[in-house]
Amino acid sequence: MSWRVLITARTLDEVGADALELLERSGCDLIIPSRYGPHRPETLIPLLEGADAVLASMDHFHDSVLESKEARNLKVISRWGVGYDAIDVPAASRQGIVVAYTPGLLNEAVADFAFGLLLAIARRIHIGHLQMSQGEWKTPWGHDVHGKTLGIIGCGRIGSAMARRASGFNMRLLSYDLCINTEAESLGVQFVSLDTLLAESDFLSLHAALTSQNRGLIDEEQLWRMKPTAYIINTARGALIDEAALLRALHENWIAGAALDAFLVEPLPAEHPLRKAPNVLLTPHLASFARGTGERVSLCAAQAIVDLQHGRKPQFVVNPEVFDSSALRVAVQ
Repeated sequence: MSWRVLITARTLDEVGADALELLERSGCDLIIPSRYGPHRPETLIPLLEGADAVLASMDHFHDSVLESKEARNLKVISRWGVGYDAIDVPAASRQGIVVAYTPGLLNEAVADFAFGLLLAIARRIHIGHLQMSQGEWKTPWGHDVHGKTLGIIGCGRIGSAMARRASGFNMRLLSYDLCINTEAESLGVQFVSLDTLLAESDFLSLHAALTSQNRGLIDEEQLWRMKPTAYIINTARGALIDEAALLRALHENWIAGAALDAFLVEPLPAEHPLRKAPNVLLTPHLASFARGTGERVSLCAAQAIVDLQHGRKPQFVVNPEVFDSSALRVAVQ
């Protein structure tokens, strides 16, 4: 049975050769739009006409999208990556649409990048490079990393991987998480309150999934609780931080700086004030962009579609309850 598969994840264009080949071997008809995602509802809905599956970017699958007539054939949204906060999962389940994702595959790559940002912002590596490329020779002072305190918000798979890297620098490890991770505790992570974490951390690294409860978690009040010598590193979701409050904190030196790979609006607008803020290191959501990892994630996301096409449950599903629903749009074994 041939399926029409919409590809909105631009990563497939660069690290998805094996994944695309898998889909084609399975008899899928690939739909490549003129522009990759993330798409908002107004541009996403027309693309869904006739699609059985989407190998998805961070496209906005709101209830209005999932309930549209254009999405009537849609059976699965397979997310490239681990974040699915842009998908209305309950609405997908009501419509009988499976939501698949790729947990666990990005852990090491994202933790590598997050710790790289920590080192770079603390030791002014990016400033040194910029000055050298402009013909200057200056020696900006940074801060020590070894022996300092790392606070981790969200100590799941990626947060634990971050802790492993920090332990090699003899860092004291604190975490704030609603669920205590025994693996993290075995690495020496101490679980504390958010107030304690903010007050005692020299580096604050965000690794929490975005929920309605933690949106804007780091706001003006929380920023004031941090040390004036502390840094924020965010490779999770931009909406975890109140960007307006962070801008004030950077301009008024409430904290020492921030290294940001995720933003409230992506791509970050060219005139966004964060681009001109002092003491920042900005990257365009690059944490998962390691080629080997990207190839494995692409293949896993494609495999989920092929599995459903052939009546098998994918390995990683966000809404497994959908398989017990009479609304399920595909027969599974």
